[in-house]
Amino acid sequence: MPAVLRVALPVPLPTLFDYLPAASGRADVGSRVLVPFGKGKAVGVVVETNVESAVGHARLKRVLKVLDDGPLLDAELMATLARAADYWLGAPGEAYANALPLALREDRPLPDLREEAWALTAAGQSALDAGSRRGGSRALLEALAPGPVTAELLHELLPGWRDAARRLDEAGLIERTGVAGAAPLPTSTPPELMPEQRQAVDTIAASLGQFQSFLLDGVTGSGKTEVYLALIEQVVAQGKQALLLVPEIGLAPQTVRRVRDRLGVAVEVLHSNLAEGDRARAWLRARSGEAKVILGTRSAVFTPLPHAGLIVVDEEHDGAYKQQEGFRYHARDLALLRARALDVPVVLGSATPSLESLANVQAGRYRALHLRARPGAIRAPQVQIVDMRAQRLEHGLSPALLAAVADTVARGEQALVFRNRRGYAPVLLCHACGWHAECPRCEHPMTLHAGRRQLICHHCDYTARLPAQCPACAAPDLKPQGQGTERLEEALAAQFPEVPVLRIDRETTRRRDAFEQLLESLHEDRPAILVGTQMLAKGHDLPNLTLVAIVGVDEGLHSVDFRASERLSQLVVQVAGRAGRARKPGRVLLQTHHPDHPLLRQLLAQGYAAAAATLLDERRSVQLPPYGHQVLLRAEAHQREHVDAFLVDAAHALAGAPLQLAGPMPAPMPLRAGRHRGQLLIEAETRSALHTALRPWYRMLSTLPSARRVRWSLDVDPVDLY
Repeated sequence: MPAVLRVALPVPLPTLFDYLPAASGRADVGSRVLVPFGKGKAVGVVVETNVESAVGHARLKRVLKVLDDGPLLDAELMATLARAADYWLGAPGEAYANALPLALREDRPLPDLREEAWALTAAGQSALDAGSRRGGSRALLEALAPGPVTAELLHELLPGWRDAARRLDEAGLIERTGVAGAAPLPTSTPPELMPEQRQAVDTIAASLGQFQSFLLDGVTGSGKTEVYLALIEQVVAQGKQALLLVPEIGLAPQTVRRVRDRLGVAVEVLHSNLAEGDRARAWLRARSGEAKVILGTRSAVFTPLPHAGLIVVDEEHDGAYKQQEGFRYHARDLALLRARALDVPVVLGSATPSLESLANVQAGRYRALHLRARPGAIRAPQVQIVDMRAQRLEHGLSPALLAAVADTVARGEQALVFRNRRGYAPVLLCHACGWHAECPRCEHPMTLHAGRRQLICHHCDYTARLPAQCPACAAPDLKPQGQGTERLEEALAAQFPEVPVLRIDRETTRRRDAFEQLLESLHEDRPAILVGTQMLAKGHDLPNLTLVAIVGVDEGLHSVDFRASERLSQLVVQVAGRAGRARKPGRVLLQTHHPDHPLLRQLLAQGYAAAAATLLDERRSVQLPPYGHQVLLRAEAHQREHVDAFLVDAAHALAGAPLQLAGPMPAPMPLRAGRHRGQLLIEAETRSALHTALRPWYRMLSTLPSARRVRWSLDVDPVDLY
């Protein structure tokens, strides 16, 4: 009787699928196979071979094709993914699919591993000599004149060069080529490490070759990246691989340059802004062991590491590491799983560690290393609260804030006005009748984007044209209420017409490389004003930035989310840390209507560590994470009764389990994109009790008749109860 293969398919079902082996070709565990599925075909990953199937062989379909000569996913990665799917109660097929770049989830040959490069053709050289091309095309021809140039270098030399390359390639003036391996690059001399940095490097380096979790707790500007670089240098010198995770795509280019300039090695990059072929090549070069340094965002945690030496998670507190759709893993926690399986140290770095990591230090699971000094800086920035009560504000900006900005730019320095809300204004209001612009699909105020003359719902992206008059009473005078980054940019540009004002938010950085180009447009020795959202809160070194003004703090002081105080504390400290990172002293203004709020006062008087300790005590007293454990069941449907019926059935199925249930109840945002939303929060004092009860329950949920009328998902260790 033929052996049966058990295959993981990328579908949101808590099961694996049995198939008969292909007529030709051997399928190993970790290999991709093409199989019939439903009315079509799907690419899956073989999880087990030679299994006993509960389905009769006559009913099993046969694998159509084996796509790999050997395992594409190695034994460690397969085992880690199985553990991850079990812990996060995810569909196993979605977990295995997450480990593969999109280009490797299709029935296509593996891409050429040679690094992409471009060169002039004879016709291109003639066109360059004749001067027949202008603009971006001319610049690209000139860049290729000395010889072939890699795509990675072209991204740095000519951001946005792809459009010109497409035109020139079609005209036969350039041609794509490849280079088999990256040539050694020049290296820079590392700075002398401060004593705390040296101690951290030596301590972690002593654990190379074995698993150990470290929390590198360093104030902003203390040189955590220099510690990472020194460790990665040792790992590469041993012929091993280092994986460095960053939370945002915007941090990748500057980090790549620092690593490459310091170590003289190519850095493979993995994030969602890359072309799929580039991501697949980087993943495969890591799998072969050729890539020694891999840098990426959340999904890069799935990169194969056959010669693993070190894993680093920078800004480990950042919420961007949590996947919010499909397989809802947390990249920081998955990095710990992988480090344990690979028997290598893992370093979690942050100036504002998550309460989960601080609790793990207290429990002895992590070893804490501290960086309290700022190399090269005169002193930590001076923080001042600006009391907004009884003040006349200009577009939400106090006189004290505007005066501080004026003083800063007059000295030739740069200021950052931070507002974590994009758009022009969060509400468009009619003063005559009280009408306000509301999303018809979410019943939530729509944000005015004046530059685009549109109203946009930031929850479902529904857009509407800006009305000329009130739709309810026809009054002509509609007023924007509140401030977003677009309105602050307009106000500051009018107040300081001689000073460049740069806005950095999702609207201005949509185009590839736009974020990096905006930062590079800042001249280090000239005044400028930046207006930005949390994109600017992390990791960026701006030597001439000496003033940070934080607007809109109050929204985080009265949230119903128990994590709001932690997030606000982290945001304030991270944003404040952008000021005075070089030789010039920094200043931070915190604008608020609640200057006596205990969290703000403690944060400013005693620092983040003291505020975090207080928040941990509060969490412990009421058994909230990290001292209690949560799973959130979400459901949505076009009809409210379908949501309610499913959640009631799900709750009844847990009757008698040693768990605490909150709900069923409407979600904090009960209507989104036209779909009604509800949730059931499940809590337990221990993870083991939670998972023991929920594993069989999770497999049963999809069999409930009421489940057919809703979309539902489970979120283990949720970071947002929205």
